[in-house]
Amino acid sequence: MAGLLWTIIVILFVLWLLGFTVFHIGGIIHILIVVAVVLLIFNLISGRGARV
Repeated sequence: MAGLLWTIIVILFVLWLLGFTVFHIGGIIHILIVVAVVLLIFNLISGRGARV
């Protein structure tokens, strides 16, 4: 499950970078980065990110 969360975080971050630099979509781009950060914090707090 932790691997899936990290994959989602990376995908959202890459989409945010693309949207922010290439497409200039607007507010939706910032929602993607907020979702990615929330998932990252959830993953770190739950302790699953520390295990390999």
